[in-house]
Amino acid sequence: MTTYDDNALREDMVAICRRMNASGINQGTAGNVSVRNPKGFLVTPTSLPYDMMQPKDLVQMYFDGSYEGERRPSSEWRFHRDILASREDIDCVLHCHSVYATTLAVHHKTIPSFHYMTGVAGGTTIRCARYATFGTQALSDAAIEALQDRLACLLGQHGQISLGKTPAAALALAVEVETLSRLYVQALTLGEPPILDDEEMARVIQQMKNMSYGQAPDLDGVNDVAKRRQ
Repeated sequence: MTTYDDNALREDMVAICRRMNASGINQGTAGNVSVRNPKGFLVTPTSLPYDMMQPKDLVQMYFDGSYEGERRPSSEWRFHRDILASREDIDCVLHCHSVYATTLAVHHKTIPSFHYMTGVAGGTTIRCARYATFGTQALSDAAIEALQDRLACLLGQHGQISLGKTPAAALALAVEVETLSRLYVQALTLGEPPILDDEEMARVIQQMKNMSYGQAPDLDGVNDVAKRRQ
C-alpha cells in the first residue's frame, strides 16, 4: 500500500459488509472481513449486526494475535491473520455463509471444472477444506491448505472464503463462488456433469490473467471479429 487512509478503509469495509448481506451471500451476523493495513490488519468485530456497524467498530489486530479497541475481534480472527500472513499477493479475506456454497460444503464437495468460470479462483477446482471447529487453529490450518494456489475455497460444513487485493474484489469473487455453487448443485440433479480437462482450463486461466492485466483475450480466433479501428 503506497498511501493509507484509515478512515476511508474502515468506511469501505463497513460498506462491503452491508453489501455482503444485501447481495444475499450472507445472513445476520455470520461471516467476517479483514483487510491488511500498515500496523497489521483490520477485522470485523464479533456479534455486531452489519447494519449497526460503524467504522470505529472495526478492530485493529496485530500478527501476534493481540488487538486494541473496545470491541473484540471476530471469532475467526485466526484464519484471517494466518491467511494474510502467508499470502503477500492479497490484502483482503472475506468469509461468508452463502447458501449454495455451504450446501456443497456440508457434503465436503470440491467444485470441479464443470464450468470454465471455476478458473476465476485461480485453478481447476475450488477445494473444500476439511472440517474443523470454528475459531480454532485447526480451521485456520485447513483453510490455508485448501487455499494453496487458489483465491477461494469452501470450508467443510461451514461456508466459503474468498480473497482479493481489495474488499470489492473479494466480494465479487465470493458472489462468483456462490453463483458457481448454485450452478453445480443444480447440475448435479441431472447427474455428474462433464468436466473440462486441465489443458482447456490452463487456457481459460491464462485468458483470465490476461484480462486482469488489462489485455484483451489473445487466443486464436478470439479477436477475429472485434478489432480496434486504425
